[in-house]
Amino acid sequence: MDRDGVLAARLATQRLSGPPASGPAPAVAELLCVQAQDAPLARAMIALRCGSTDAGVRAAVARGELVRTHVLRPTWHYLAAEDLRWLLALTSPKVESGMASRHRQLSLTAARVDAGLSVVADALAGRRFAPRPALGTALAGAGVLDRDDPLFGQQVGHILLLGELRALICSAPVESTEHHYALVEEVVPASRPREHREALAELVRRFVTGHGPVAPSDLVRWARVTLGEVRTALRDLDGHLAPLVVDGQELWHAPDALLPASRAQRAWLVSTFDEVFLSYRKVPWPRSAGHPAGEDPYRFAEAGGGVVLCDLEDVGAWKRTRRGGRVRIELELDTTLSSSALGAIDDAAATLATVIA
Repeated sequence: MDRDGVLAARLATQRLSGPPASGPAPAVAELLCVQAQDAPLARAMIALRCGSTDAGVRAAVARGELVRTHVLRPTWHYLAAEDLRWLLALTSPKVESGMASRHRQLSLTAARVDAGLSVVADALAGRRFAPRPALGTALAGAGVLDRDDPLFGQQVGHILLLGELRALICSAPVESTEHHYALVEEVVPASRPREHREALAELVRRFVTGHGPVAPSDLVRWARVTLGEVRTALRDLDGHLAPLVVDGQELWHAPDALLPASRAQRAWLVSTFDEVFLSYRKVPWPRSAGHPAGEDPYRFAEAGGGVVLCDLEDVGAWKRTRRGGRVRIELELDTTLSSSALGAIDDAAATLATVIA
């Protein structure tokens, strides 16, 4: 397999050029997690993979099939509800320890965090789903936090983040576009605990199967695991996953899980945070010669838009805007693109506009 073969395989594996998944929950489960700090765009990317819409993905959340929470890294993700507990148990300790200095800056002592999480648990008990502002009010009312503290908003956010990492709270099963919290024990069915090595092997298997071909170092960035742990899991998975070398880089994939490129499509508009773009540091998407950004790196803190992929190249950027209550897609493209490529990109933009919120 050469570079183009790797890029094409990723598009098919991730259900963008391959056959669509059977629904939002299966689409997410195949990827294990879908980065989702920009929730509307994350839902649009899920919808593209299964022929659904923003409303369809929100309905899967309302049914309790999908959960949006902080997992893998200090970042929002969508994941299947049945994967929540074991994945948090595997990755949260390292995520939380990595934020210790930030929590000291926020004056979030262990005692203060415990008191705050107790208030949050009491506020949500009995399926009284609530958004972040209401929980902030509860924390201030209980005297855990001071609303006049200039760090108040960040303190609220980090207490809720810790509650998610510790499997106390997650997104509520509601269709509201405003994020609501719920107690995990009230909305996510119990699941079998997994021993560390078993959970690690499951993480590696699912990541490689859903994202491959992919480098071991890509998984180290994606989740709070070490390269040594990844190597151990790859040995445990011998016979299920296979290596290949492309452009001098070691990549892994699941040969038995490769999907055909069954959609007659040349172009895709994907979120800056989408799994098919942000996941790969080894053998990444090449930029076209006339890319409007030149060699400038992407600013991954940006939201509301993303990358235009056409003919296996990054050829520009797009941005979501609203005019007259309607979603519009603004494009900034390589000016040397052919008319047929521009037509394919226009088609992709039109498709995205039908599923985006």
